[in-house]
Amino acid sequence: MSYFPKVEKVNYEGPTSKNMFAFRHYNPEEIIMGKTMKEHLRFAVAYWHTMTQDGSDPFGLPINQRDWESETPMETARKRVDAFFEILTKLGVEYFCFHDVDIAPEGDSLEEFFKNIDEITDLIKEKMDQTGIKLLWNTANMFSHPRFVNGAASSNNAEVFAYSAAQVKKGLDVSKKLGGENYVFWGGREGYESLLNTDMKFEQDNIARLFKMSVAYAETIGHKVQFLIEPKPKEPTKHQYDFDAATTMAFIQKYGLENNFKLNLEANHATLAGHTFEHELTVARCYDALGSIDANQGDMLLGWDTDEFPTNIYDTTLAMYEILENGGIAPGGINFDSKVRRSSFAMDDLLLAHIAGMDTFARGLKAAVKLKEDRFFDGLKEERYRSYTEGIGEKIVADEENLESLTAYALKHDDIAMTSSHLEYVKSRFNDYLV
Repeated sequence: MSYFPKVEKVNYEGPTSKNMFAFRHYNPEEIIMGKTMKEHLRFAVAYWHTMTQDGSDPFGLPINQRDWESETPMETARKRVDAFFEILTKLGVEYFCFHDVDIAPEGDSLEEFFKNIDEITDLIKEKMDQTGIKLLWNTANMFSHPRFVNGAASSNNAEVFAYSAAQVKKGLDVSKKLGGENYVFWGGREGYESLLNTDMKFEQDNIARLFKMSVAYAETIGHKVQFLIEPKPKEPTKHQYDFDAATTMAFIQKYGLENNFKLNLEANHATLAGHTFEHELTVARCYDALGSIDANQGDMLLGWDTDEFPTNIYDTTLAMYEILENGGIAPGGINFDSKVRRSSFAMDDLLLAHIAGMDTFARGLKAAVKLKEDRFFDGLKEERYRSYTEGIGEKIVADEENLESLTAYALKHDDIAMTSSHLEYVKSRFNDYLV
């Protein structure tokens, strides 16, 4: 059975194509800077928004038309595997991501949950072997169930901590089984509602304990996987401990996890933290910790995590520039943690939305490459900081000066000439690369 009979395969047809089910900018085999476009972008599809999201919102009932819905949760789960790999194959996407509860129902006990996971991952493994599609990363959902009302590793209840550890262990077993390249922690409720009854240090110590246990277990089973933490400032918890890239790096360094953990950064999470996406990517690069990204965008008129498919070329260009500056994103990738809008409820919209996102990132990649080839940003920065390449500036950078010597210099050179950045002109020039 085909769930998307209208489409045999989504192919590249060029910018003038009027075919809804064709790429106009993403040409996977096109060589750019010595690599194919698909090697640069390493696209992944998210199981949760693609296969389990039903289109409901706080004011509306489910609306999405999904042909894989069946009479029992396990039968639905089995059909989802077939439909999901049809989507991946028709899009030509080589990676995917999932939470444990996305692929299998939890059932009535942890034992039953694990049994369901085993059955569904056996089916997923068969599909992976048939198609060559790979697991970018998986994770444990430790935020949806009522047991996680006060967090998972940060919970005040030790039994919840133990349950969380069991989920992570199973997740790492599954990661090894499926050859996962990364494993993600998203602390959906690892935070607090009020400091009046919260021991912040104790809770963060416990989160670090779970992370260290996870690293140790991966080594025990011989699974070399890159661990990732995904920052988010709020929602669902009022204040989450992994607020943004800088906060998360402080946590990683405090607990000595920098050799094992990098960051998985999401565009919409960046804006919720009051940052741009390129800011978060730059912070991660400064720490050599840019591991992977979740590709989406928020609505600037709305104050929550809308997870829209990325269609803003300005943002994707700057994101791809940071990835190029990073030397690439592997073993991470660009995962579409994105969901169709409520009004895009048809089955075919799942393909159309991913095509839009993939084309947008392809355009961002091309623009970013041109910016690098022209040394546009490099030239701006070299000129702006030129005073540190000669005279007193060169000596400052070489650590040859101190407060006394600099004071003596300043007393003789206090008539300082400033230079305009011409920032409006710079932004206008940047716009030229987006056309």
